[in-house]
Amino acid sequence: MRIALFTDTFLPDVNGVSKTLGRWTRFLESKGVECKVFAPTSMTEGDPDPFRVERFYSIPFLLYPECRLAIPNPLYIRKSLHAFQPTIIHCATPFNLGLFGLYYARKHGIPLVASYHTHFDQYLSHYKIPWVEPTLWKYMQWFHQSCRKVYVPSESTLHHLEAKGLRNLEIWSRGVDAGRFHPEVERHEVLSSRGVEASKFVLLYVGRLAPEKSVEIALETFAALPVTIRSNCHLIIAGDGPSAASLREGYGDQEGVTFTGFVEGKALADLYAAADLFIFPSATETFGNVVLESMAAGTAVIGVASGGVMDTIEDEVTGLLCPPGDVSAFVVAVRRLYESLETRLTLAKAGRAYALQQSWDQIFNKLYESYQEASNPLLPNDLHGASSRMVR
Repeated sequence: MRIALFTDTFLPDVNGVSKTLGRWTRFLESKGVECKVFAPTSMTEGDPDPFRVERFYSIPFLLYPECRLAIPNPLYIRKSLHAFQPTIIHCATPFNLGLFGLYYARKHGIPLVASYHTHFDQYLSHYKIPWVEPTLWKYMQWFHQSCRKVYVPSESTLHHLEAKGLRNLEIWSRGVDAGRFHPEVERHEVLSSRGVEASKFVLLYVGRLAPEKSVEIALETFAALPVTIRSNCHLIIAGDGPSAASLREGYGDQEGVTFTGFVEGKALADLYAAADLFIFPSATETFGNVVLESMAAGTAVIGVASGGVMDTIEDEVTGLLCPPGDVSAFVVAVRRLYESLETRLTLAKAGRAYALQQSWDQIFNKLYESYQEASNPLLPNDLHGASSRMVR
């Protein structure tokens, strides 16, 4: 196989999509599969492989400024693809670059697959443009109709897209690096470096600071805790994004709240392990990688009963689930785990056991088999009768 991947985000960008695609291309190359990636210019320093990634001038995407929309050079892309001769084309995003990948696959009869990573429809209300949704779904149906496979990260996402009329869906789940995310940590050292007393009960949020992530629910939950509990707690908000300034302005002076800014690598793994409780109020996730990372680190999790988070957390078994936006329910859940060490440790243990079963190699091997099936040149690109399946 020779794979051409079209995506609007790729390494060294730091987000769940770019990291997953980066892992996938490295896995393919370990199998001896040639890959060529077409991606926008990155605003992050240090392109890890400029010879394998074709970069294009880009502008910020309205709903996700950290993600870039490329301005493709059609002549250059055609020349590059003609020289590369891909046997399968993968469109990871349905915008400018993805459109060119779709067009080229259709014109030349090359097997086409796509992957769905972000609920942009659920972002629209947060950015006050809900009227765009009907047009968005018409476009998404048109874009994906020629795909032999459309890979989605969770069962809830699969059902969501099925209800919108998309076909040929398969679950491409997510794994976690258990060698990186684990419970062993110098807690006192990690917390003191952030100005947090190690004696405190530490709540942690990790993720993008943006309207669709509902970070304010975590902050309001902390503020609503009884003072006798809150005085013994500390909330750490780790991340950056378009809402960072307004969140700092509104909550930065609150006692017991620390905004760390963007954190990655070992520092991030250490934060997960040092926390007593991970709280993640976002209801717009297709998966929620940070939830699985926190589980692997042995930290109990509270999430929302919505989207991909609900697929990762089994309520009362590997964590606790609360209705989206329900501060009162989050307060009850936090109080419960604050007051019961036994419950917290039981959930954390079960969560870590679940996370350790989510092997990237196992997931990628099954996806590789699915790719091989999809790249059969005798199959038509439009498989109207295909059923939904799992790649887990």
